[in-house]
Amino acid sequence: MVTARSELDHELLKYARNNLRYVPDTPEYNKMISGMLYDPMDPLLEDGRAISSDLSVDFANIRRRDFNSLEEWKKKKAEFIQKLFGKTGANCSVESPFNCDYGYNIVVGDNFYANYNASFLDVSLILIGDNCLLGPNVTLCTAGHPLDVNYRAEGQEFGLPIKIGDHCWLGANCVILPGVTLGDNVVVGAGAVVTKDVESNTLVLGVPAKVVKKLNTLKESSI
Repeated sequence: MVTARSELDHELLKYARNNLRYVPDTPEYNKMISGMLYDPMDPLLEDGRAISSDLSVDFANIRRRDFNSLEEWKKKKAEFIQKLFGKTGANCSVESPFNCDYGYNIVVGDNFYANYNASFLDVSLILIGDNCLLGPNVTLCTAGHPLDVNYRAEGQEFGLPIKIGDHCWLGANCVILPGVTLGDNVVVGAGAVVTKDVESNTLVLGVPAKVVKKLNTLKESSI
């Protein structure tokens, strides 16, 4: 079970300020992405979630029939994702519906694809490498709640970052929980719940997810 941190993560804060398109100017944001208990009803944070919700609805309403060509439609969708996410690489494609808390805490690399109904709870940062594929209904959940009922009653929450390496494939309906790091070339089977870090070149299955197979590296052949 993950728990809240007691200190600011200065390295993560530096990364956010140097790479994300927007960082709210509030101490609650600093605590939020660092894994400390924070107040989610801070006005800047609450407004950020409202803006993200609006953008998600607008994104779902981008219809092919309203454009003269497939390329124009795809370009418009890509522009929306660039506006929503903190940073995107080249050739980023996301199917609708898509939902997230803030959007600006999400970083994806080149050739990213997310199928229908992905949910990114980006209370802390979600960092995804190049050439990653997400199946339908994948949830990346950085958000957590304290076990102590007194803190929960006060409305306090916390979040821990999720980091996903290059060439990863996340199967349908899988869930990645707060603080998890996936190495390069990790395959997560459909319906798996990943509760702890996974090393590179690994297939994990089940609830909770467990390693079942080592995978070939990119230049190796299975023949």
